[in-house]
Amino acid sequence: MKTIRNKTVLAFFGLLLFTSISCEKFYDINQDPDSLLDAPLTQLFTSATVNIGFTGGSDLLRYSSLISQQLSGQTTGGESQTQAYEKYQISGSDLNNVWTSMYATTISDLELSIAKATAINSPHYAGVGKLLKAYTYQLVVDTWGDIPYSEAQKFTNNLSPKYDSDEAIYTGLLALIDEGIADINAATSVQSPGLNSTIYPGAFATTKSKWIKFANTLKLRLYLHYSEKDAAFATAQMNTLVGAGTFFSSNADNFQMDFVASAGAQNPIAQFETARPDYLVANKLMVDMMNTKVDPRRASYFTTVGGNFVGAVGGAPASPVLYSHIGSYLTGADGEAPIRMLTFAEYNFIRAEAALRFGVTGDAQTFFVAGITASMEDAGVDAADIATYIALNGTLAGTPAQQLQQIIEEKFVANFGIAVEPWTDWRRTGFPALAVPANAVVNFVPRSLYYPQSEIDLNTNATQKTGMDVRVFWDVN
Repeated sequence: MKTIRNKTVLAFFGLLLFTSISCEKFYDINQDPDSLLDAPLTQLFTSATVNIGFTGGSDLLRYSSLISQQLSGQTTGGESQTQAYEKYQISGSDLNNVWTSMYATTISDLELSIAKATAINSPHYAGVGKLLKAYTYQLVVDTWGDIPYSEAQKFTNNLSPKYDSDEAIYTGLLALIDEGIADINAATSVQSPGLNSTIYPGAFATTKSKWIKFANTLKLRLYLHYSEKDAAFATAQMNTLVGAGTFFSSNADNFQMDFVASAGAQNPIAQFETARPDYLVANKLMVDMMNTKVDPRRASYFTTVGGNFVGAVGGAPASPVLYSHIGSYLTGADGEAPIRMLTFAEYNFIRAEAALRFGVTGDAQTFFVAGITASMEDAGVDAADIATYIALNGTLAGTPAQQLQQIIEEKFVANFGIAVEPWTDWRRTGFPALAVPANAVVNFVPRSLYYPQSEIDLNTNATQKTGMDVRVFWDVN
């Protein structure tokens, strides 16, 4: 069975290599010359799930991990890309590839999948496609703010889609998730996702419940973000959802994509580490947080230097041998680690924060401990070490602000390797405290990224931001 599974994943990556060529070119978000417009539904869906997993461990992860100071840029020669990004030297042209990949490949394939599924009476495919579309657009909004949404993916019918309000898009995404759930629950469907999905692969009768749990957990993430703008609305919605929905209940429910230790099929973090060794090391902020608590996850998160875990800061001397590197938790022994995108651990920290700050049903302390436990189990920590850590660090104490800091800082560690969310949590709450690197080119931590230069050049409705201090709608603190 494992051999069959590996061959299946390798086949998917053959498709990825074909569909991701456009990442090296500049195209309008409504055009993807490498997409097969008449491709079968199964192939379009596979392409979309592969690219979602790949995006979760690629450029977007590097930008957000460097900005949020989980990782630090290093080099053995001239200044590397990661060093430039860490000092906030990020231009529109740097962002062409990630924008193109998300719009012209992933979202394009999802739109076509949804349309094809609807046309052949296959609501299960359409429903899952809508969930994946909502997840992908959430990342785009949280990274850039206002983006093309309502007029995007019209192909040659509209080559310059308007930019929609980021807040309005969030409202649309919540409705889209509800549509997806309704489709997934349809009594009949001519075709359903199966082993061709690289996320939750398997018979749909078995995976259906996982997709529903993912949908509800994703909604909680969106509502928590929205709470910074309208706490009363978000609180009411979360209470309603908690009273009626099913959510992640173990690490087996994690929204992630598995990879294998075969050439061309390793996860993108491992591939980057192989192609550009010494470009990324542990950041001092994260390592010091973990060292202070003698965190047992360090052994899987990072390598050691002389038996110690050592992090770097932005602008540190160019000597990567002095610092801990990315460990097996993100890469696996040979590239087979999953790319995690939304986890059971994060779900528990969402519930802990929602209970603490907004009185949403549930006990903050219970969810806080559950989040730590889930993260440690996922990192392979044994039960005795988990119990010791929780005994020393697992009790919420102090003022509500101090308890929030505890929750977010534990979530920060647990969400290592998850694109954008640690950066989002800092923007929402101010935790953990980030210091602008001494060599930074601006005197603030970025609140969003510039629009890609290719988009500015090709879309007449696109206007470049005045700077990376422009805030997403929920970033009001």
